[in-house]
Parts: sequence; C-alpha cells; structure tokens
Amino acid sequence: MKPQTIRIIDKWVGQPLCGLLTLFRTATSPLTKKSRPLRKILFIKFIEQGATVLAYPAIKRAIELVGRENIYFWVFEENRPVLDFLDVIPSENIYTVRTDSISTFLSDILRTLCQIRREKIDATIDMEFFTRAPAILSYLTGACRRVGMHRFTSEIPYRGNLMTHRIQYNPYLHTAVTYYTLVESLLRDSSEIPMVKCKLADIDLSPPSFNPSEKEKIRMRETLSQIAGRNVERPIVLLNPNASDLIPIRRWPKEYFVGLGKRILADHPRVTLVITGSPSEKDTALEVSREIGSDRIINMAGKTTLRELLVLYTISDILVTNDSGPVHFASLTNINSVCLFGPETPRLYRPLGNRAYVITSDLACSPCVNVYNHRFSPCRDNTCMKTITVEEVYKVVSSLLSEIDTKEHAK
Repeated sequence: MKPQTIRIIDKWVGQPLCGLLTLFRTATSPLTKKSRPLRKILFIKFIEQGATVLAYPAIKRAIELVGRENIYFWVFEENRPVLDFLDVIPSENIYTVRTDSISTFLSDILRTLCQIRREKIDATIDMEFFTRAPAILSYLTGACRRVGMHRFTSEIPYRGNLMTHRIQYNPYLHTAVTYYTLVESLLRDSSEIPMVKCKLADIDLSPPSFNPSEKEKIRMRETLSQIAGRNVERPIVLLNPNASDLIPIRRWPKEYFVGLGKRILADHPRVTLVITGSPSEKDTALEVSREIGSDRIINMAGKTTLRELLVLYTISDILVTNDSGPVHFASLTNINSVCLFGPETPRLYRPLGNRAYVITSDLACSPCVNVYNHRFSPCRDNTCMKTITVEEVYKVVSSLLSEIDTKEHAK
C-alpha cells in the first residue's frame, strides 16, 4: 500500500474506531481485571526501519525488566530485516504484517492479533506516537498495560483514550530517549497525569555493533572489484541519493549528488564512488551514475540485501545520505556518515553514535514533518534541502578523506 493510502485509512477508519473503543472501554472499566505481574512486553513499530535502530536502548531496557525471551515485536514484513540483524529479539517473537494489498494486510493483522492474544501479553509499547492503528491494536491485544502517547490538552491528532499509561509528548527529547521513557513508564504508577514525572538518568544511547564475518567482507570486496573490472581499494565513498517514499521531500536534489560525486573524483584520485539504494531506487541511482560518468563509480543500488549493505558499510569510509534509514544503519558500523537534514530535525532523529556529521539549513519553516501533522508536510518545494550546497557537503567529505589519508600515512 502507498503511504498516502495508509494515512487515509488511519484517519477515516482509525479515528471513529478510536472513539467507539474509547466508549466501550469507559463502559466496561468497572469489569476490567486487575493487572497481572509484568512478564511479557510487545513493541509495536510497523514502519521505518531506521527508527527501529533508535529503539535499541528501549528494547535493551525492556530485556532487563523481563528477559529477552519475553520481548515481542509487531512490524510490517518489509521492515523486519533490521530486527533480524540487531538480533535482540527471538525470531519466533517477531510478528510480521504484509502490506502489498488491503486484503493481505487485514488478513495478517487478524492472524497476528490472534497469535498475540494467545501469548497473553502483559504490556504493549506503542512507538508510533499519534498514529491511530497501533493504539487500536494495542487495545485489542488484551494487554492490561498499554503504553503510548496521549494528546491531553494539545491540538494533536485524536486517537481516543485507549492507553493505561498515557505519555505526554515532549518535542525536545531525542526520539531514542522518548522510546526509552515509554518502557520506563511501566515501572511507575499509571495514575500520573501526564507521564512520566521522573528525571532522566544517564541513558546509554550507544548503538549495537554490526560485525560481519571476514568471509562476508572478502565477498563484498570481490563483488565490487568484479563490477568495476579492477581491484577496488579504499578509500570508498558511498552516495545514497534516495529517501523512502514515506517522506520523499527529504531528498537532496539528484543533480547535487552528481555535482558532489564529480568534485570528489576530481580532487581525490584514489577514491572509488559507490551508489547505493533499494531495488525500487535503481533508476535514480543509475541516472546519478551515468551523469557523473566515470570508471571509478560503481552502482550497487538494488544489488544487495540489507545485511550485505551493512557489510558494504564496514569496508567503506564515508557515506553521504539523505535523512533516511541508511544513516541509522550506518551507525551500527564504523563508517563516517554525512547526513543531510531538512524536513525533519536532527534534534529528534540524529543517528546514534559519534561518527555522524549532520548538515542542515535550519530554515524558519523547518522541520515541517512532525507528529502534529502525522508527518505529512504541506511542502511542495523542499528549499531546506536545496539550500544545502554541494560545496558545504564537499568540505565535510574532503576533510574526512584528509583525515583518512593522514592515518594511512601514519601506519
């Protein structure tokens, strides 16, 4: 299903359902059973694989509370791979939903909901903020503890009163910290209004480390060399000129990537450029490759699995990318990432770790994608991305390449 279709369903079907279920919950509240001991926790995060990386500290905290074998996750099928290589949740505890059609979507929702109810989940963590479907499904799981955002007196999209632990959205907290507080609220009295009334202790926000085998790295080097028709050596700079269809206005203009690629190759004769992207992004990647026009450029878009993409990151030096999933995947490796922000803010979505270099234009209208508009911006001209110049990005990339060169000579 297209992102816009999902938004329409969420509004016109989700909103009345939230209202009806809220009425039902109010009417049946005297019959509600007392809470069971906290034993099993279900995370609900259907979309955006990159955000799942940001949820890692929260998942770790949940594991501390109930043990790894008692952590569950509900996700769209296409976003499951990131959970597999994070390897923090048992594979049998991951429930997936297909989205290729409305019929399969509804069928999978019903199937997985029945499976979850049989597990007798004690707590749900809704990480979709103000999307309505996760709130509805959280209520339907039968969990006696349901943690999620509540709008209280804010003019935020309505999604009823279905949570037992109602969290006040704080736009000044990084998203990883917000996810962490959702889990932490399970230890507090749900009568707090709003939650969570506690100081934030030092939270370990370091990302997990992705460590492929030596065979995987050798195989990736061989693949690059085979495509290039020569032995590819470092330094390797990756360009990711795409962003998911969920928020396409996050894209830096294609011609800017072309200009950046030409400048890097002209000034750094040892560099090999690699263009990355998903299978659906192959056309854009091919256009960028052709327009740069060099035998030192390799197009890998659509030619890797997610795991292979992570392996590619581990044998490369720099990634230049729009604000999208790849910058969060990169944080799992030792690659330097240059991330371009515009419609969203790095204050909330900066990747974890200390190897990310964020560039943003800080226009007065930015960020325009947020929870208040269901991340559906009215913008039709992403000036915030266009005002990030090729020269500005090149300076950061060139500086990193100089550091890499200095370290190589020091060996």
